[in-house]
This record gives sequence, structure tokens and C-alpha cells, in this order.
Amino acid sequence: MPSETVSRNQATVQQKCLQVANRRTQLLQDLPQFATYRYVQDGTEKELTIQFKRREEMPQATVQWAFKLAERNVGPQYRTCSLGWQPKIKQKDLNKPWARYLLAVDRATGKPVGYTMFRFDLDYGRCVLYCYELQISADYQGHGLGAFIMQALEQIARGLSLERLVLTVLKNNEGGMRFYRRLGYEIDETSPDKLEDAPYEILSKSMLG
Repeated sequence: MPSETVSRNQATVQQKCLQVANRRTQLLQDLPQFATYRYVQDGTEKELTIQFKRREEMPQATVQWAFKLAERNVGPQYRTCSLGWQPKIKQKDLNKPWARYLLAVDRATGKPVGYTMFRFDLDYGRCVLYCYELQISADYQGHGLGAFIMQALEQIARGLSLERLVLTVLKNNEGGMRFYRRLGYEIDETSPDKLEDAPYEILSKSMLG
């Protein structure tokens, strides 16, 4: 079979894969193990619900909360690197129509305590789940919630036959880099070359096999 035909067939398969992913209105219904997260803090059990939301389903107040949490958590790292903190761009990204969210909500208070924002995309010829944000409120950090949410994303990606889960980490975010390394993420082939002196790395993990 000519290489041009193979390329066209591959492109068609990828387009269909992304169409299926983007049309999904429920991503956790087949993953009941990720509906609830429990842990014990100071002798008290915390119970969090994990909810999938498309951007149009997210109240604007919750999107604004997500922005403020990102500003608190990673704003300092952005301000001390060449990118700088760009609030308008961050708010624009969080409000993109393609944005998908997993939202962690404290069952006792009904308040959100963490989230990931992601999209399904064709990235350098690969069908991927691209994680743009993973943010956990300070009082809920250190209890495995971030790793739990990442595991949910990985299962979503595998269930949709996506090739990789891709994300970006600032080089000066040493804690974030260690976190993703522990979860098996490695420098992606599309990450900027060292000679470019970019302030970030692109990490990824195969979702195949």
C-alpha cells in the first residue's frame, strides 16, 4: 500500500478518534472507581467526589475559582521565569470551548478543592490527551489527590484509544517535576531542545499497551 494511502488512512482514524472523544458528554460513567476519593486527615475521613464537566457545564464562578487557584499555586513560578504570569491568557484558556475538567468537590462542604483542565488534541501527528492544569487547594495537598486525578485521566485516555498523555511543567517547578516523574512521565520528543533555553519541559506518557 502506498505511503500516501497509509498516511491518509491514519489521518482519518485519528480524526474519528478525536471526534469520538470530543463528543463524549460523560467520561467517568465507565470508571466508577474514580467517582470518589477518600483519605484520613487528623483522624477525620475526607470524602471527595470527582466530577467531569465540559466548559459549558462549568459555572463561571467555578472557572474563576480555578483561575485563582492556579494563580496561587503556580503564579509565583511563572513570575520568576521568562514567561511571566499572564492572567488574561490563563483565563482565556480556562474558558475555551474545548476545555474539559475533572473537578474534585468536598462532599462535606460542597466546595471544589482541586481540578484538572485538559483537552483532546492532535499533537505533532499524535492523538493525545493534553493536560493543561492540575491544581489542588493547599489544605488538600499531600494526600494523593493529584495522583488519583492523573490516574483517572490516564484511564480516560486509554479508554478512548489515545496515544499519549502530554503536559507541560515549568523547569523551576521542582515539586511538580518530581511528582510527574514518580508517575512515570518522561521528557517528550517535542520538548524544546536544551539549546533553546525554554523555561519549561514537555512531559508525556504512552497510553498504548
